[in-house]
Amino acid sequence: MAEQRVRWGILATGGMAATFTADLVDLPDAEVVAVASRTEASAKAFADRFGIPRAYGDWESLARDEDVDVVYVATPHAAHRTAAGLCLEAGRNVLCEKPFTLNTREAGELVALARERGVFLMEAMWMYCNPLVRRLKALVADGVIGEVRSVQADFGLAGPFPPAHRLRDPAQGGGALLDLGVYPVSFAQLLLGEPSDVAARAVLSEEGVDLQTGALLSYDSGALASVHCSITGGTPNSASVTGSLGRIDVPYGFFFPDHFVLHRDGREPEKFTADPADGPRASLQHEAREVMRALRAGETESPLVPLDGTLAVMRTLDAIRDRVGVRYPGEHPVGPAAAREVTPA
Repeated sequence: MAEQRVRWGILATGGMAATFTADLVDLPDAEVVAVASRTEASAKAFADRFGIPRAYGDWESLARDEDVDVVYVATPHAAHRTAAGLCLEAGRNVLCEKPFTLNTREAGELVALARERGVFLMEAMWMYCNPLVRRLKALVADGVIGEVRSVQADFGLAGPFPPAHRLRDPAQGGGALLDLGVYPVSFAQLLLGEPSDVAARAVLSEEGVDLQTGALLSYDSGALASVHCSITGGTPNSASVTGSLGRIDVPYGFFFPDHFVLHRDGREPEKFTADPADGPRASLQHEAREVMRALRAGETESPLVPLDGTLAVMRTLDAIRDRVGVRYPGEHPVGPAAAREVTPA
């Protein structure tokens, strides 16, 4: 594989699949060779749009396609366990959209399956692959702002979203937390790791999904992380990390920032700016490049988006849902009891 283009399969044909595929086809070392949907008509229309040679009207055919090096799973997240599991069972490498699954139990099953089969698996947390976010993490790790005391992050959309929308549909894993809150939680855990305690409150819809959720993550170090998400109001979508010696502020779009500002005591603020080429499209391409780098290196997971980190985020999301009382149809229990059953390998 080191001497050839990486051949991608796309599982699903919705908006996120289209966005990723549009960015993927611009990479000279990537080739999209197949797409699958639940219907042949949808797969064929997607294939025609992007010039993809093979279109499948079922997921299993894509999973069995031995000409596919890696499958990008972009279904609604309630189907991630099934879709990614089919591909892993067939020996396909997988990049699976966020949130990784509905809950920790499902995430643990996928991780165990990938490790058993010896194939690559990664959550599509593009934020972790962004060069400017990586620079921020490195500055914090180097102690530039001292010991981290607090992290704040929010992500909110104005809506309104009607009850029939997938964000309001319990059967599709609806609600603000899994769709949007995964970003603030992942940002906090990128810098602080998994919290030792979680407190949370939410406003629930008539359907039983969270419209707005706030959580306070506590750490044994004394640090706190405040995270918020909403599908009822547009928020600043910003983040900050404060330490004993300074602070870093990330403006709107903290998950694909064009700049951040370092404030240190007794010094002028210092602005760190992204390369002009590293816009939103490039962020998805950085994610794809990391997958292809790992595959060429023979790695079964990415050091930028490690599977144990993905499981840790899922445990926190489970804990938040446990506190606010959100559970999806047919789901096993979430929260501390379920989380204890899935620990990092």
